[in-house]
Amino acid sequence: MGKCSQTALAVATVFSLAACTSLASSPPPVSQSTGQPFPPRPLTLLYTTFQDHAVLQRDKPIPVWGIAKPGTTVTVTFAGETASTAADADGQWQVSLPPLKAGGPYELTAKSTDGETQTVTDVMMGDVYLCSGQSNMEMPLRLVSNYDTDLNSATNTNIRLFHVQRFSSAAPQRTFGADASWSVTSPDAVREFSATCYFFGRNLQPAANVPLGLIEDAWGGSVLQTWLSTEKASELGGYENQLSVMAEFARDPAASKRKWLEFTSGWWREHDPASAASPAWSDPAYDDGSWDQIVAAGDWEGWSIPSLSNFDGILWMRKTVELTAAQAKGDAVLSLGPIDDIDSTWINGVQVGGEEGWDTPRVYTIPAGTLHEGKNLIAVGILDTGAGGGMWGLPDDKSITFADGTVLKLNTPWRYKISAPLTQTGGMPHAPWLKESGLSMLYNGMILPLGPTQIRGILWYQGESDASHPQEYARLLPALIDDWRHRFGADVSFLVVQLPGFGPASPTLIKSDWADLREVQRKTVDAVPNTGLAVTMDLGQRDNIHPTNKQEVGRRLALVARKLIYGEAIVASGPTPLAAVRSGNVVKLSFGNVAAGLQVYESNRPVSFQLCDAEKHCSFADARQKQNEVDLDASKMPGAATVRFCWSDSPICNLYNSEGLPAVPFEIPIAQANTAHMETLVTRKPRHRDFHGRKHAK
Repeated sequence: MGKCSQTALAVATVFSLAACTSLASSPPPVSQSTGQPFPPRPLTLLYTTFQDHAVLQRDKPIPVWGIAKPGTTVTVTFAGETASTAADADGQWQVSLPPLKAGGPYELTAKSTDGETQTVTDVMMGDVYLCSGQSNMEMPLRLVSNYDTDLNSATNTNIRLFHVQRFSSAAPQRTFGADASWSVTSPDAVREFSATCYFFGRNLQPAANVPLGLIEDAWGGSVLQTWLSTEKASELGGYENQLSVMAEFARDPAASKRKWLEFTSGWWREHDPASAASPAWSDPAYDDGSWDQIVAAGDWEGWSIPSLSNFDGILWMRKTVELTAAQAKGDAVLSLGPIDDIDSTWINGVQVGGEEGWDTPRVYTIPAGTLHEGKNLIAVGILDTGAGGGMWGLPDDKSITFADGTVLKLNTPWRYKISAPLTQTGGMPHAPWLKESGLSMLYNGMILPLGPTQIRGILWYQGESDASHPQEYARLLPALIDDWRHRFGADVSFLVVQLPGFGPASPTLIKSDWADLREVQRKTVDAVPNTGLAVTMDLGQRDNIHPTNKQEVGRRLALVARKLIYGEAIVASGPTPLAAVRSGNVVKLSFGNVAAGLQVYESNRPVSFQLCDAEKHCSFADARQKQNEVDLDASKMPGAATVRFCWSDSPICNLYNSEGLPAVPFEIPIAQANTAHMETLVTRKPRHRDFHGRKHAK
């Protein structure tokens, strides 16, 4: 996966690569449970979500829960209301209090019949938002542009912050395995808090005019599958292998890893041409003198080799070592340092290991009898799913330690050769127990402990780590929305941040997984009720996967919330495509959400339009703006079937509306002009969804 995410950094960003896996000021706990659910903290009657300065969701029944001695009665008092219940055999208890309007502060007290009492103060009723995703959601305020000004102005005490520290778990958890705490907005409180989440709240609170509770629950580099419940993954289908391995992992991690290695070995044979070849590139019988050589150090993008400067996919590395009879005797240990992302490692045609994790040092046992006197072949297949790839540790990190204690350094040149690009191989399923990539690991450790918390909306800023498989993401994103609505309420609004531009500019049209994934995000929001999209294409930085203008990301999310959730009659997004109609040699594009009209910046023409035929052969199209339409010259593309806009990793896009909001990237089909269609096109009005998902014309 690359540093910071599976699509990682192409070059160093504003923070060091070593810090990319944690954007907090100090490394948070990353323990993972492999056994029974994490036990609750001692002397805790109320669970962690109930602390001083908390915000509870207004206008909904108020669940309160915790743990007490089994069989004891717990009485909860809040805002003049009282409810009692008995703790069950596991000590769990929960009550429900009547809904309250926005306001406060209130005091919440829980008392048990065995004499235990817990009181929390300064509790407000307002709107609660869950902010989740990967590193761009986790990125703290201290790393954004102009942070000092925004830090010093963080004084709105009607915004409360709940920061959930990282914790992954193979088993479902009732409580947070790491720190989770509420705080009132202040410069100290927001410094390490999610910048996007905070700026969303800062823009929204004055408009909503109620207290806001913002829950940061994110993990850099995380894939969507890790935030999905095992029940939803099972219902979705396609994750049977991961589910099977995870069921066994809690009982026998070693056996689960052996089972997973068997599965991934099959993947290599099916997807990697080098593994499917006869003989395979891992076989000593294979010999090709055309391989180049290099000392393996750093990501291969930094080797100054043009074919690898932006390569994602599978590359093989081989090294032959001469051993004595004494060295070849008994078990040995192969150390290769970290490999980004996934490896398949062989000695003399025998697989000795294969793991996933860009920062995981590879240390594999070489069973007795594998090595022999004379020449021995080490072959390593490396699958890089984005940006940084290869055996990127120091040369001296690579060695063989023999049974007699002697060490052979592998710091001399290795031979290497490309097998296939990622566009041909596709990505491999993730090992299900990985911290940020495993199946349901973060759902178990960071979502389940929120219990029956009531919330108003969810902000989702994720996708970089899943960009290599946009088709699967098209199944996963709607499933996540449905999954979390079952947990937090069917009426919960879901706001998606669309991926920004990232990566080098290209003078030619090339396949773009990032463009494909942006389209998945757009289509999901268009199809699923009560959802909204914040377009950030123009906020990206080509050489930084963590763009620093989070102020504008938060502002655009707040605009979407104000319209979708609070019903304000405002322009909340940029131009969206309504239709593409061909008339002769011209394809006419009509747009909604234009406000007072389309705007073209820094040119007299809009750019970044493409016309594509049915086989997805595309070419750039000259465009002209005509009021609220864009006309495309289709004279050279008689078989044009679709129109694409802003369709690359990092395109130049200059089409906005009068409110300064960018047009959404898109791909839509082209219809042939006819009178009835043109009449419909002229009279059609943009539509939007209200808080309940109903469609209305503006």
